[in-house]
Amino acid sequence: MSKNWMRERRQDFYYRNAKRLAYRSRASFKLMQIDDRFDIIREGMTVVDLGAAPGGWLQVAAERVGPKGKVVGVDLQPIEPLEGVRTIRGDVRREEVRQELMELTGGKVDLVLSDMSPNISGHYPLDHARSIELCEMALGFALRVLSPGGSMVVKMFEGNLGNEFLAQVRQYFTTVKRHSPKASRSSSSEVYVVAQGFHGDQGG
Repeated sequence: MSKNWMRERRQDFYYRNAKRLAYRSRASFKLMQIDDRFDIIREGMTVVDLGAAPGGWLQVAAERVGPKGKVVGVDLQPIEPLEGVRTIRGDVRREEVRQELMELTGGKVDLVLSDMSPNISGHYPLDHARSIELCEMALGFALRVLSPGGSMVVKMFEGNLGNEFLAQVRQYFTTVKRHSPKASRSSSSEVYVVAQGFHGDQGG
């Protein structure tokens, strides 16, 4: 980890604000900005966050759904406990993990979130392809658990496979948008796919 990288991180506006406001990650501001733009989180909702560690998105989701809502996070890594949030340590591709999720949510989910990134190899075409694989996994999970009218937000690395993935998503949602929140670093190739109005069939 270079000294320049550490210096830039300390000087980063969102990193400093996350520390000041006790958010676990600067990524918390990305979800806030996405929600402020698209109104995806409402009081009383049930939200599942895939790849949730260290918990920055969970904090924002819990604040915005309020005490009547449910927030569940899943990750291969442990997540320190958060008030009002349930967490599962496991792989969402495993059936037993999906079953535990269904039990915790009562089988009804209003919003699926995924800020997952692949392990960066430094070879961008490979990293992009792995990013799309994670997006497709999140979409497959969303198709299984979302209630009619539900929403999904997934992080995607831009690249030649992106349009194909967006076409997939449009089969199942009324509105699908690409969005880059201000909190994303200017050097980043990430973009968020915001899908709303789940109807669950290819006929629209």
